[in-house]
Amino acid sequence: MKRISIFLTTLFISSLMLNCNNSGGNHLVNGDNYGKSYTIGDDTMTSRLLELTRAYSNKDTEDLLQYYDDDFLGENGGESTKKWLESMDSITMDPYVIIPVKLEGDSDTKVLAWSKEERHYKNGSYEKLDLMEYFNFNSDGKVDDFRQWKSIDSANFGKSYGGKFIGGPDNEYKGRPLVFSDRNEVAIIEKLVEDYNEMNIEEFVKPFADETVLNNYKGERLEMKKSEMFSLFDDYKSVNWVPFAIVPLKIYNTDAASGVQVMSKETRVFKNGKVWEKELFEIFYFNLEGKITSMTQFARDF
Repeated sequence: MKRISIFLTTLFISSLMLNCNNSGGNHLVNGDNYGKSYTIGDDTMTSRLLELTRAYSNKDTEDLLQYYDDDFLGENGGESTKKWLESMDSITMDPYVIIPVKLEGDSDTKVLAWSKEERHYKNGSYEKLDLMEYFNFNSDGKVDDFRQWKSIDSANFGKSYGGKFIGGPDNEYKGRPLVFSDRNEVAIIEKLVEDYNEMNIEEFVKPFADETVLNNYKGERLEMKKSEMFSLFDDYKSVNWVPFAIVPLKIYNTDAASGVQVMSKETRVFKNGKVWEKELFEIFYFNLEGKITSMTQFARDF
């Protein structure tokens, strides 16, 4: 009877092992690996990630960088990492889930990690984050790819949204918060400033729509076609536009149109010797095509 019981137990365990899948999931990115499955990797890279985490939390840049591939870091990666870590009094990364996986036919190990992270900056700022991160460890055990997704805790000093849009009494967006826009507006404004200072009118007019409304600091509304802007620098000997801040904003959960706030100082020297100097606050409005359709300007003397 005892032998029969042992036999049945062994048969049951063998059946479980035979029917238990050791691979699953699907890689759905088009290419050679499309449709391939994943298996659980060994714990070697789990331990390696924990070592990386300790170096990171200790702000030990030299120790931390040994876990990263040189090509992934690039020429200035080490220096920028050191500078960033040294901007904080403390930083702690506390993983609570680590899952190493391998793609069929791939020698790399992909480590998925869920963690809590707290950052205390020397300037007094504070961040508390819940992170999901992906580390690709190559065959040499070095990280050569990294992705991060985050959930921001309510304890943070800074958030990805805030403020309130008021608008008119019948505005459908009334009461919504504002979020940062990211359709290359900052780079467009920086290029606009560069072309303005060089008085390169051919390049300067490119970001504007075919028709633009300019509301200047005098309260004048000027409706201009792009073709009418080519005489802009005719009376100037030189110009110097120096921005202090560029802030691209849009109303939460609306289309991609945005408004970019630019705080700056500008000096214009006219050919007749007159000098014009102002501190400026301007809002550049970008339409759905990413073109500037209007600008509203406020100014003060200094």
